[in-house]
Amino acid sequence: MSYQLLKQDVLFYQRFLKANGFYTDRLDGSWGPKINAADAAFIQQSELIKQQFGAADFRSESNIITLIPKAQITARKFISILTSQGKDVRILSGTRTYAAQDTLYKQGRNGNTLPKVTNAKGGQSNHNFGIAWDIGLFENGKYIATDSKYKHLPALVLPQLTELEWGGSWITFPDFPHYQLKAVSESVAAVRGLFESGTAYV
Repeated sequence: MSYQLLKQDVLFYQRFLKANGFYTDRLDGSWGPKINAADAAFIQQSELIKQQFGAADFRSESNIITLIPKAQITARKFISILTSQGKDVRILSGTRTYAAQDTLYKQGRNGNTLPKVTNAKGGQSNHNFGIAWDIGLFENGKYIATDSKYKHLPALVLPQLTELEWGGSWITFPDFPHYQLKAVSESVAAVRGLFESGTAYV
């Protein structure tokens, strides 16, 4: 989901900005001067993070900007570590609104013939809180979908980025391209409650 699409759900974006210290007004779903200023501050901090930790490819950049600042820093470190190991890794997915998550959840269900890609509805995924991203591994410019190619990557990054969790370690629905920041609780419901009240959760 692009940054511009993220902004189209104003209440969602207000929560995102408030939980990360940019917005201090009411969570009312209305765009006004205060959220406009908060948005500008968020973009300014994101640009400073990019300058400090390095720019990535265009697609990765379009997804990194949807993450909260702490996740942006870790995502850029993540890319840098793997690039230094000769890996061509790009961030293919970042933050999703609840509506976008619900659309993804419908894939592979109720007559949809595409494969299932998530068991999480809107508000049930850490992608909904700006702390998770999915990667793509490329070789000779071609996207690699083979799970085995992704399984050795955590050993390269997790020892250096101890704030990260890997979706490939999940028991019920392993997600090998998925990484996320550790939140204040392992309960997604608890994180959702903090996010929706505009309270910090990482």
